[in-house]
Amino acid sequence: MEQASALYRLLGDEARLRLLRVLDQDRFNVKELTGILGLAQSGVSRHLGLLKEAGLVIEERDGSYSFYRLAPSVRAGALWPMLQGQFKDAVSTAMVKADEARLQEVLRLRRENFEHSSADTRDGRQLVPGRSWAAWSRALGLLLPPLDVADLGCGEGYLTVETARWARRVVAIDRAVGVLDRAKALAARKRLTNITWKKGELEKLPLDDGVMDLALLSQALHHAGQPSAALAEAARILKPGGRLLILDLRSHDETWVKEKLGDQWCGFSDDHLTGLLTRAGFTDVRVTLGARRTHDPFAVLLAIGTKPAKIRKKN
Repeated sequence: MEQASALYRLLGDEARLRLLRVLDQDRFNVKELTGILGLAQSGVSRHLGLLKEAGLVIEERDGSYSFYRLAPSVRAGALWPMLQGQFKDAVSTAMVKADEARLQEVLRLRRENFEHSSADTRDGRQLVPGRSWAAWSRALGLLLPPLDVADLGCGEGYLTVETARWARRVVAIDRAVGVLDRAKALAARKRLTNITWKKGELEKLPLDDGVMDLALLSQALHHAGQPSAALAEAARILKPGGRLLILDLRSHDETWVKEKLGDQWCGFSDDHLTGLLTRAGFTDVRVTLGARRTHDPFAVLLAIGTKPAKIRKKN
């Protein structure tokens, strides 16, 4: 009875139940679990330690990584069917849907970066050491001419850093000071010196008219209160003939993102985004599907538009 009491006390914590639900799907390291659950790393490590001590979770070493997964004995015990039933009942709650969306993003990044590749995988596909979408993006960037680029809504600066590898200069803008500080630290670690960081809103950019060759809006437009105003600002700062590149979410029904992630819009339809770009004055507008996975509620749209060149006045 004492052992059972300790077990039920252990499971009487929401974070530990969320961990078990996630670990039922795959093995993860602490950093990945921190991102999936949105909790502090110290808290995740503490919960994992307690679950490991109770024999519910095991730790595995793989190269320089430590991964955690469910102990095989857990699924064989009488407790697991009851927990699975609870997990199934909670699948439509905002918290679990948020965990699942972040979990799928972690798995997507794994597949694209091949950071944890091994000789074989669960689905039988071969992984090729050294193959990397990040490396391909850098290679394609080398084909571009030196450009002055604005990263609008830069977040923690991952795209900013990649862009700075090939751009002449990058101006990175975000409204959150804390986020900008983390982005600056990342760029400093990469020893990049061609980035200027500015605090500002998408609807009121701290840049002069017609000074940039390319403007990027990567997963930022759905955070804008007025997307039309944000696109008008992007057009304003571009040189004649400059281009705007957008990566954003296609329309979806996951309304929990507004509360959990601060989204203002549940994505954009192809026609909506096309109309927004056209009304902002862009020409040669193209909107296409960028990426989508089966059973993933989120699909990525790619959009591009050109600011018209100045019309020469006839004598």
